[in-house]
Amino acid sequence: MGKSSQSYDLENGDVKPVVVAKTRESLLETRSQSDVYTNVRFRRLRMFITNVRKVIFETKLFVLFPAIPLAFVAHWYNFGRPWIFALSLLGLTPLAERLSFLTEQIAFYTGPTVGGLVNATCGNATELIIAIFALHQRKIHVLKYSLLGSIISNVLLVLGSSLLCGGIANLNKEQKFDHKQADVNSILLLLGLLCQIAPLLFNLQVKNLSKVNSGSVLQLSRASSIVMLVAYVAYLFFQLKTHSQFFGSQEDEDDNNEELEKESASMGFWSAFTWLCVMTIVISVLSEYVVGTIEDASETWGISVNFISIILLPIVGNAAEHAGAVIFAFKNKLDISLGVAMGSASQIMMFVVPLCVIIAWIMGIPMNLDFGLLETGCLTFTILLTAFTLQDGSSHYLKGVTLTLAYVVIGACFFVQHVPFDESEINNLGPIRNVVA
Repeated sequence: MGKSSQSYDLENGDVKPVVVAKTRESLLETRSQSDVYTNVRFRRLRMFITNVRKVIFETKLFVLFPAIPLAFVAHWYNFGRPWIFALSLLGLTPLAERLSFLTEQIAFYTGPTVGGLVNATCGNATELIIAIFALHQRKIHVLKYSLLGSIISNVLLVLGSSLLCGGIANLNKEQKFDHKQADVNSILLLLGLLCQIAPLLFNLQVKNLSKVNSGSVLQLSRASSIVMLVAYVAYLFFQLKTHSQFFGSQEDEDDNNEELEKESASMGFWSAFTWLCVMTIVISVLSEYVVGTIEDASETWGISVNFISIILLPIVGNAAEHAGAVIFAFKNKLDISLGVAMGSASQIMMFVVPLCVIIAWIMGIPMNLDFGLLETGCLTFTILLTAFTLQDGSSHYLKGVTLTLAYVVIGACFFVQHVPFDESEINNLGPIRNVVA
């Protein structure tokens, strides 16, 4: 017992009771350090659990998160490809909404200017990732239709439902918004529409003259894409530097600053950035599944690829914009709803679309801006209808009803676009049956 209670000095070989005290102190210090390390580990674990709760469970779409691992399992065990498409599409919906939440958390630390740009860019990350995978797999039609549908969805469905819900929730209030922001986005969309119509008209003229000159259409599309990118850069400089007052009043900025101060402690910068990277990777994998199985889902369900690409995919990709715009419209903040819907549509048309053309040019893929006569016609009436709707700077629920019903008509148009005619119906068409055949 005596030997066990003593400590030997390693340098002199003598027994020194003082060293025992020092050893006890060192043991206490070692125990305190281990306690600190344990507390740090528990603190990190608690922070991780808190972040999981905020990112996954603090959204009404958390019930769709189980579709993500189910999509991975369906792909791994080679289940039916339509099942892989459906599960991947369901899994992309909450991911797109949470991507917007994470970019807002990052905006608390980067400031409103950089944060707004990051939020606008990441808000369309789902569409951009789907477009890149469609381009990589050389499914140009899926790429074009998904981007076209995203523009139409933002302008008609997101903005229309926002005006509808805002008008119903504020029946006794006069809803006003600054029409300057709407004018800027409308002008930008009209310029993008011109850049898309020019290759279409040129292609139609070439066909009427019985001349095949696809190279000229491709060159015109690439030149128009460069013009669109230059216009988008000018739009960013206009929005963030020279005329930022058009895109938010001082009262709104003060309200936003107060909200940022209240919510800035919701999540740390690096935690939000890490979750943003993880979700971007998951979105990339699910987007690859969606693009790879879209034709099989179309054949199995009897729905055209056009309808799936123009209607279903944009609804999933615009989940974040849709939810945010409707919430702000309920609060009678139409300027923010307008900025979300129109800003996202402008970014897709003037940045994502020409960027895909340039990337295809680098990859040696002949992608042009000819989206088809029916598709471009629907886009034209969409932009014109929206511009006329927003020209007076006021809103009511009837405008929302008009835009939403216009989206329903376009959706029905693409739903029946490739429905085959019955032979008896063709015979009953009379003199025009040869044209239909």
